[in-house]
Amino acid sequence: MTSLAFAATGAAQAAGAKHLMTLVADQVASRIFAKDATLWGPDAEAESAIRLGWVEAPEVSAPLVEQITALRDELRAEGVNHIVLCGMGGSSLAPEVITATAGVELTVLDSTNPDQVRAAVTDRLATTAIVVSSKSGSTLETDSQRRIFEQEFTAAGLDAKSRIIIVTDPGSPLDGSAREAGYRKVFNADPNVGGRYSGLTAFGLVPSGLAGVDIGALLESAEEAAEMLRDDDVDNVGLRLGAALGGTSPLRNKIVIVDEGSGIVGFADWAEQLIAESTGKLGTGLLPVVADPDSPEVTGGASDVLVVRLVSGDADVELRENELSIAGDLGAQMMVWEFATSVAGRLLRINPFDQPDVEAAKSAARGLLDATPAATPALFTDGAVEVRSANDDAEWLAGAATLEQALTALAGTLPADGYLSVQAYLDRLAHAPLEQIRNELAELTSRPVTFGWGPRFLHSTGQFHKGGPAVGVFLQVTAEAAEDLAIPDRPFSFGELIAAQAAGDAAVLADHGRPVLRLHFTDVAAGVAQLKTAVAALAGRHLDA
Repeated sequence: MTSLAFAATGAAQAAGAKHLMTLVADQVASRIFAKDATLWGPDAEAESAIRLGWVEAPEVSAPLVEQITALRDELRAEGVNHIVLCGMGGSSLAPEVITATAGVELTVLDSTNPDQVRAAVTDRLATTAIVVSSKSGSTLETDSQRRIFEQEFTAAGLDAKSRIIIVTDPGSPLDGSAREAGYRKVFNADPNVGGRYSGLTAFGLVPSGLAGVDIGALLESAEEAAEMLRDDDVDNVGLRLGAALGGTSPLRNKIVIVDEGSGIVGFADWAEQLIAESTGKLGTGLLPVVADPDSPEVTGGASDVLVVRLVSGDADVELRENELSIAGDLGAQMMVWEFATSVAGRLLRINPFDQPDVEAAKSAARGLLDATPAATPALFTDGAVEVRSANDDAEWLAGAATLEQALTALAGTLPADGYLSVQAYLDRLAHAPLEQIRNELAELTSRPVTFGWGPRFLHSTGQFHKGGPAVGVFLQVTAEAAEDLAIPDRPFSFGELIAAQAAGDAAVLADHGRPVLRLHFTDVAAGVAQLKTAVAALAGRHLDA
């Protein structure tokens, strides 16, 4: 039996007191489940009308369980027991959480980094099948990944078509081309569900089920939660969470998410995309910050921070001021957070189902690939790090001659209500420890810091960076590929693609008037070590001051 628990203090509690009665009186909960597209205003009505399928996803997706299980059994009978997911953003984050929580292996390839792609295509190829997930059917990253796997399967003497499974919307370009190509199986997802709300549709279920997760139990939990969430009642956990997220006054728009033994692995990363991409627009929105229990943002008490603790149902949690806690198993939590995010969108007076600024970085990257321009010259080089800026007039970098000085200069541009975003276009598996600099940078700046791996964050927090409040400053990290990797039948390589994605996003951020410090490693291992050392030194000085 699914259970949910919620508690709140301070501003989160006050938000509930302020908004819950109105939300109940307006029958927001029951109207969401009735798919009432008018809830978010006239400007959002057209988009909302085709994006509310997630409310019935547990029921609609139930017939998929038998199909996915049958295909999994077929593959295993053929000796195929390693599943690789080629997907980005909403197509990859939910399966990653679902499989990690279940303790089931799934290789998630959500990068165009040549080293990460090469590692995936050379790992147990003989026993591998891939799931290529793209809602639009035209995602450049997943198309490139499919091409390299198809080439390598064929080169290894394997029947490539039998190893490729597709998940896409009906009628998409990929839907038609995949069927024509004769790939093993094409699963169509509900087109009335947006990518970040699609965890309980074919996008979340196919790779997770093929990897070995009991997806039937996941859907049952979500369906039970949906029954609770449809009630117009002040005790509705989804209404309470939505009120706390979107209804604090003044708005606490840095949502610091901390796992306190919830038993759900990586849930904050999934929630990060859901919240940031749904709310970061029209100059407002909520910035999720994935943190640890002892992170500076958790203990700092900043006036624009709301701390969310993910806990287990039987935990005895003592909340500090301006915090909330929520407990529930994975299926239930996914339903609750999707519901609460849509409620927060109503309170913020934005459309939680569109992403108007996501395309900007993609267009800029495509333009750079077509033009193949020369790289922006480095302002200076310090060891293995070339220091650049995306800003035409980077007065804030004047006088900097070392990596530490450049980092200090960037930190100096942070407004009182700002945040620092670290964007690392590296192999996120090989260089995972780099993420540890997030806490040190938060200590150094006394402001919230996010850390995203490129290019996958472009499909999530990238929307908030451009559409949310213009208070972010950006630290972009790129590296020279030790060995590039060609993309079959494409005029550009993976190395050229990821470089264009980084440069394109930096240019768009700079066009929005935001400071962008670009660090390019001529030697990735040496550069990572140098950056970690520099940040640690600066944080140490800050602490000693």
